[in-house]
Amino acid sequence: MESYVKGNYRRSIFKSDKGYVIGLFKVRETNDELLKEYVNHTITFTGYFHELNEDDTYILYGEAINHPRYGFQFQTNRYERLRPTGKEAVVEFLSSDLFPGVGEKLAKNIVDVLGDNALDKILEDESALYLVPKLTESKIRKIINVLKKYEESHQVIAKLIDLGFTMREALSIYNEYKSNTIKIIDENIYQISYNLPDISFLKIDKVANLLDINGVDIRRIKAGTLYVLKKLVYQNGDSYLSKSAIIRNVNRFLNIDYDNYDEILKELADLGYLVIDGEDYYLEEIWNAEANIVERLYDLAVKPLYKYKKLDELLMELEKINNINYNDEQKKAIIKALENNILIITGGPGTGKTTIIKAITELYQHINKLDYDKFTERLALLAPTGRASKRMSESTFLPASTIHRFLKWNKDTGDFMVNENNKSKVDLVIVDEVSMIDINLFDSLLKGLKRNVKIILVGDYDQLPSVGPGCLLKDLICSGMIDVVHLNHLYRQDENSYITSLAYEIKDGQLSDNFLNSYDDYTFLKCSANHIKSNLIRLCEKVISKGYDYKRLQVLAPMYKGENGIDALNKELQDVFNPKTLEKREIKSGNVIFREHDKILQLVNMPEENVFNGDIGIIRYIKYGNTSKSKKDEIYVDFDGNLVKYTPKDFSKIKHGFIISIHKSQGSEFEMVIMPMAHSYKRMLYKKLVYTGVTRAKKKLILIGEPDAFASCVYNNNEYMRNSKFLDKIRYRFEKSS
Repeated sequence: MESYVKGNYRRSIFKSDKGYVIGLFKVRETNDELLKEYVNHTITFTGYFHELNEDDTYILYGEAINHPRYGFQFQTNRYERLRPTGKEAVVEFLSSDLFPGVGEKLAKNIVDVLGDNALDKILEDESALYLVPKLTESKIRKIINVLKKYEESHQVIAKLIDLGFTMREALSIYNEYKSNTIKIIDENIYQISYNLPDISFLKIDKVANLLDINGVDIRRIKAGTLYVLKKLVYQNGDSYLSKSAIIRNVNRFLNIDYDNYDEILKELADLGYLVIDGEDYYLEEIWNAEANIVERLYDLAVKPLYKYKKLDELLMELEKINNINYNDEQKKAIIKALENNILIITGGPGTGKTTIIKAITELYQHINKLDYDKFTERLALLAPTGRASKRMSESTFLPASTIHRFLKWNKDTGDFMVNENNKSKVDLVIVDEVSMIDINLFDSLLKGLKRNVKIILVGDYDQLPSVGPGCLLKDLICSGMIDVVHLNHLYRQDENSYITSLAYEIKDGQLSDNFLNSYDDYTFLKCSANHIKSNLIRLCEKVISKGYDYKRLQVLAPMYKGENGIDALNKELQDVFNPKTLEKREIKSGNVIFREHDKILQLVNMPEENVFNGDIGIIRYIKYGNTSKSKKDEIYVDFDGNLVKYTPKDFSKIKHGFIISIHKSQGSEFEMVIMPMAHSYKRMLYKKLVYTGVTRAKKKLILIGEPDAFASCVYNNNEYMRNSKFLDKIRYRFEKSS
């Protein structure tokens, strides 16, 4: 049975543009025994609402939760607004601020004439108000208009929910179309997918099917074309698609056989969703993002350099203070970073990128004579992931942030609060792990920075490219138009170590026989694919006995499916790292068992909880539904001191992290990495993937499995080649002005 509280809205504490409200609610009645102690008391509620009026009575349906940060709340899933009933309530309603010019005396006259159900009578028959003596025509029209408007929104929202939309979706639709909502639903429900991208085409298509819209309806094909184009672009990392790819994939997705796409693509371009460049079709957002990036980088690159006096001497002093000797490449990078407006520093593992970032920040602070507070106001150390930004902070002893947090990403709207209309005031921006940044995110970052900012981009483009569109770092470097310092000198390389050497062998596609030898920091345990699981289990048991915990050790694999895939091995490794005991509570969700002390991987960004895709935590404790205030099972995950609560609706946002994908590990480093290798991974065995996996290990790397499988991926450059003209656009812009 769904819990509810009935009562009155008091006030809002917070309200977002999309209708999310945190507010106070006076409880008059409830069906939940655990909530009865709150009757005649005011509680905090949350949820999505259209309008809330202090004079109205509401029923909120949902669940009571105990938020780890904000305490007790009633989390509303849906709600009803009740019409006033009884003479006193109707009189109070009609004389409220909703009806200007209708005082208590006139309201009482209306109820005396029409009865306690006066509101129903007026809505059923407008002429009923003419029965009230001395009520003027103008006041009759005002009362009718206000009452109709008051009823309309809730009736429309109720209809949308009946069609299958959630309360949040229904509010978004109504807020977009207001009184035209029903007309939009009747004329072209697919219009919603254009104006409200947060509501999936799949959801709209399902509702359209209930409305008996034909599968080959042109409205469906047009909306489906845009949906598939977006899906392919963001799934494959392309910047554009060919017409043949669009036709083939749309027909397959919609299960139709249609070939007249020229008109559809032209219409989508005319409406501003696509840009047609010859035979190539761009999403307008990507076309515009690339254009903006090119202009901003050109603007920075052609500005005069700022020459500091005695920089070489200051650098020598810094070497003495830090007891370090920078090599020529590092000195070049540090000086150029301070003098240039835009610089790229690139290099593989062990080349001192972190050391350089620290030196740049220390020298910049010194030569500009800034105290700590002033310096941190003018500096932004950024990275695409939480773990990467944490590493920057630990190495520089300065605050660092994810790009999303720096730009103040609004979860409700999907927008950044720091943008072209509200720019950051920082003067120096250093961005690490740039290979992970896509075209759209970099565009958003540039829009949020002032024109005279200094930007330093740091990364290794031999790693995996970004999940989103483009090959940003690689294209910027290969263009030859942005100043780049290549770091080639290796540090972190003891006589009996091999991790860094192996990384460079993989990078160069020249694997030596040494990869089968054992070193202090490296071992390859040979075994057949069908023995990987048992050997991995024994290896992990041995490593645990030597004192390694979940933070120091990470198992990585290329794929989720199969006998040696992540999904299967996570179940086995759970019993190794966190075996079942009577003291540990556990919850079953689908075919997954979550247990106290399990290692957990976050799958989506949740900036409101300060937890991001790829973050790793541990289940600190579990509450069962019969003991929690929400009456739902609750999982509390500790992300390095940040405790985040998950209820069943959130369980899909996490999974076990005893073994994770190499993609998810990017931007992280681990003291020890264990990586199985098998021919069954063939589809994912290519050079950049294994290079990224190997370079996650700081002190110890253990490969386990088939040597031939590992060797084959080192020589395999057959990664998916993304459709992009960004490199050509950069060169064209710079050459045009030369």
